[in-house]
Amino acid sequence: MAEASSTFSESWHRVANQKLSLHPGVRVRRQVYRGERYYVLENPLANQFFRIRPAAYEFVARLRPNRTVDEVWRECLEHFPEEAPGQEAAVQLLGQLYQANLLQYDHALDTVELFKRYQKRTEREMRARFTNIMFFRIPLLDPDRFLVRLMPVVGPLFSYFGLLLWLGVLVMGFMAVAGNWQALENQYQGVLAPGNLPLLYTGLVILKTLHEFGHAFACRKFGGEVHTMGVMFMIFTPVPYVDVTSSWSIRSRWKRALVGAAGMLVEFFVAAIAAIVWARSAPGAIHSLAYNMMFVASVSTLIFNLNPLLRFDGYYILSDLLGLPNLGQRSNQHLRHLSERGLFGVKRSESPARTTGEAWVLTTFGITSGIYRVIVFAGVLLAVADRYLLLGLVMLVTCAISWVIVPTGSFLNYLATSPRLDRVRVRAWSVSIVLLLLVAIPLGVIPFPNHFRASGIVQSVDRGAVFTEAPGQVVRLLAQPGATIVRGQPLLLLTNREIELELISARAALVEMDARLRQALSEETANLKPLHARQSSLSNRLSRLELEQRRLIVLAPLDGVWVSSDVQDFSGRVLPRGSPLGLIVKPGSQEFTATVLQSDAESLFSTTHRTAEVRIPGQGGTRMSIQQLSVVPAERQNLPSSALGWKGGGDVAVASDDPQGRRAAEPFFEVRAALPDTTDVALRHGRSGKIRFDLPPEPLLKQWWRRLMQLLQRRYQV
Repeated sequence: MAEASSTFSESWHRVANQKLSLHPGVRVRRQVYRGERYYVLENPLANQFFRIRPAAYEFVARLRPNRTVDEVWRECLEHFPEEAPGQEAAVQLLGQLYQANLLQYDHALDTVELFKRYQKRTEREMRARFTNIMFFRIPLLDPDRFLVRLMPVVGPLFSYFGLLLWLGVLVMGFMAVAGNWQALENQYQGVLAPGNLPLLYTGLVILKTLHEFGHAFACRKFGGEVHTMGVMFMIFTPVPYVDVTSSWSIRSRWKRALVGAAGMLVEFFVAAIAAIVWARSAPGAIHSLAYNMMFVASVSTLIFNLNPLLRFDGYYILSDLLGLPNLGQRSNQHLRHLSERGLFGVKRSESPARTTGEAWVLTTFGITSGIYRVIVFAGVLLAVADRYLLLGLVMLVTCAISWVIVPTGSFLNYLATSPRLDRVRVRAWSVSIVLLLLVAIPLGVIPFPNHFRASGIVQSVDRGAVFTEAPGQVVRLLAQPGATIVRGQPLLLLTNREIELELISARAALVEMDARLRQALSEETANLKPLHARQSSLSNRLSRLELEQRRLIVLAPLDGVWVSSDVQDFSGRVLPRGSPLGLIVKPGSQEFTATVLQSDAESLFSTTHRTAEVRIPGQGGTRMSIQQLSVVPAERQNLPSSALGWKGGGDVAVASDDPQGRRAAEPFFEVRAALPDTTDVALRHGRSGKIRFDLPPEPLLKQWWRRLMQLLQRRYQV
């Protein structure tokens, strides 16, 4: 005997006296999932499928126009007392079959009811299309006859010969990519350039068309029918799609999985051919188109098709391999069961999971897929809004309606009218309100720690730059970096052959001029004045050259520690005048210079109650508390060090046209923090780190709202 909690239902009176039966045109097929037998009910007119277990099929198969539902259920209970569905399960089953147009009534209103059901289903489909605005579908044609005609040509590819051909081309494609990896990376920089977008979209259309035909041919090969093909606006980009719902009727789960994977297999095959063409072609339209097809195949397959958390190919493959049909729907039903049983106390709530392992799978999938969809669609919204702000706002409003307003309304209607909650409705409302308060109060009322981080660099307050004052070739390093230096100490020795030759020439000219002056004193006294002027000019030139020669010895500008990262590699290198060689810094007088973005600087200017601490990577987690902060009240564009920018390995965005990586992509404010004297941390000039600014505590909702407004202001100036 079935358990009492699942045997009887308070909604049974609504269907007990109804006389129902399956439509005469419904086809029934047997399938095996995970060692269990199932039955698939197919409505060939609407191309709809419904999968049920044997016990449920025994109930449905006994329905007749001359017998009531209650009579059929009691007969099943008599013949199969341990397996017969309970009244609640029977009510749900009949409701689902009714919505799928698999039931008929034997009375005069049957035609009217059928039309109403069709109208409701059409409205529901249209509503689903508009709410799912990012993947809007428009059916266009029936490709089944075309597939049948080409099957003698394409069919042999679904064999071991086709597998070997696919593997061979794939290996050749990988070899082509591996041998030209650097060129592949270089061309990636221009994928989203305006001039490349037409080729990118052309490659997308070609690849996705072949992808969909891969699904269609695989489904037709294994006995399914394909009657719908059209255009899907995936994130407002028109791409082809095909409906292979009939693959549900294929008995082998491996063949169903192959139908789901056929599109990706075709993409990989075409991408491998494109890689071979790209590697062997000269720059041009064909070369760029082949590269774009490789790019589309990799990005779209990894983010969308292969990922099982979105309802694309990977989802259906995983569902078939696990033997869990309707994985997403059953996950939602299981999560609903957990809520009803654990929170609302609905004793007759039943989980679609048959085993503990299956329950864990449904729970994990339901939670992770929901989180992943939110992350992906949020990223898509931002990406679209970056280029088309108005379109992004329309998508945001649509998503807010479909993800927030509609589910909230449905949940409130469920609490108010669901027959499942008749005995526990007060508890359901109470628990829902308590959970809402438990979430709202901590997020909106209770203050939480409030802080933000910024990148910065350690700099000595007393420091002097070391650079070459004269051009020359490095001969010898006279002092090692890191050593303590006194002012005027030689650091580097240079040589310059041109200066040496000019010195010899200048000295010889000055000797010659002295001889001419002595001669003029005795013979031509009238020439003394111009000769004295020439002698003075030569003396000045000689002094300048001697100064240049002395400058070939680089001297320390002040006392301190010489800091240089690459001067030891300068041996033999010719350096122009003004080449930077390093710094002389005085220990014990250091500050941390941080780059604070405009969105975060507002918090610093708006409050005087702030503290901060600096952390240097590689120092064992040691944090230095800051007692004195100085905010420079002016926007800066150039970073204090290139190490803070993307090109130097930092996390501050820099302008793409700046080869030095010093100009930030957006203005920032400079904050200087005096570092305390400590022996726990090696505070070397030029070391990068992080500073954390602690602000007055605020509720999380307020913090999140401010971050959202800052994001919108920074990205869209709204």
